[in-house]
Amino acid sequence: MAQDTAQQASAAPATPARVLLPLILPALVVGVGASLLLLGVSVAAEQLQHVLWRNLPDALGVGRYSVLWMLVMLTATGVAVGLVVWKSPGHAGPDPATLGLDAPVLPLAVLPGLLLATGLMLAGGPSLGPENPIIAVNVALAFWLGRRLLPRMPRGLWPALAESATIGALFGTPVAAALVISEALAGRELRGALWDNVFGPLAAAAAGALTVTLLDHPSFDLHLPPFGHPGWGDLLAALVIASTAALLGMAAVLALPYVHGAFARLRHPMVALPVGGFVLGLLAAVGGRLTLFKGLDEIDELAADPAGWSAGQFATMTVVKLAALLVAASCGFRGGRIFPAVFVGVAFGLCAHALVDAVHPALGVAAGVLGMLLAVTRQAWVSLFTAAVLVASPAILALLCVASLPAWLLVTGRPQMQLRADGTPIR
Repeated sequence: MAQDTAQQASAAPATPARVLLPLILPALVVGVGASLLLLGVSVAAEQLQHVLWRNLPDALGVGRYSVLWMLVMLTATGVAVGLVVWKSPGHAGPDPATLGLDAPVLPLAVLPGLLLATGLMLAGGPSLGPENPIIAVNVALAFWLGRRLLPRMPRGLWPALAESATIGALFGTPVAAALVISEALAGRELRGALWDNVFGPLAAAAAGALTVTLLDHPSFDLHLPPFGHPGWGDLLAALVIASTAALLGMAAVLALPYVHGAFARLRHPMVALPVGGFVLGLLAAVGGRLTLFKGLDEIDELAADPAGWSAGQFATMTVVKLAALLVAASCGFRGGRIFPAVFVGVAFGLCAHALVDAVHPALGVAAGVLGMLLAVTRQAWVSLFTAAVLVASPAILALLCVASLPAWLLVTGRPQMQLRADGTPIR
């Protein structure tokens, strides 16, 4: 069979270099532009977050992360985002529960409202990341500009470049984008070799990743204690943690249509979003301040002192953050689900380490993130990649590959954490 595959690959007509060369400049421009927009929104949201969660409560003499302030801020964020969704053209884009990484091309009039709703969400504390709305904005801008400046280029080129550029910028490496593209192309009839088809998007992802790296110096490495040579106990731990995390993630996936339906019955964004914000405030009161926001800065704090919390505290943060992700994605906040799911996986892995000291914290974190992302994203390569880069340990990678197999069997063919426009789950 391997010989037949090799013969088919060699028989596929290669794309001439003269066809690929014109893709380089558009890809680089889209990559740089997409990363700058991501950085701009992130910096603006961080500045607003400092005002809302530091300057303002200090000026009012209220505790920064007191229960009262968390309830007030998250409810107020729901009101502010609800107002944007209600009044802005196009209602700040489609229902976020229906969006994945492959964004549709939105009208330009929708983009200002979507950007404003995303920035308010990031600053206000709901448990969502910037990936889905930023990809949607970059896709629309790249498509609109590309069709006008280079009308002879294929229409489908611009969304592919923008999606890849944004993913490369989000993860700080083009590898993540290459894996997403490869999964998207699986099963399609390709013209030419696989590398010919990913040439332009990979160039855009590299430009986006390099721009973010040069300007912001991102790092996903949690600097956990180094992992040594794996043993049979480590393999068992990886299998159990990844599979259990996948089951936990699937519980949220299966609950999504029901929670989303409950908020949909509230009908108006000025009702659904404030109510969702209030519920998120209640959850934050239980889980604490680390269960707020998209989760990337917070996992650094968790990983800096794995022994600083008990197993019960880690378990509480795991359940609360997953519930917060479910509520935020259901009530209408504009955002993505990947980064908060990473937090859930990290907290779950550290909970396993706290329960069983023999479980290495790096292994627990990697396996927890792997299982959770498999359930939430249904993208195996990206899940494996994200779990591996968090711990930067080649020895763990082999264990993760094995652990992904039973975890994948638990999630494949089942509903995804994304809904159709009518509210039914996608399989």
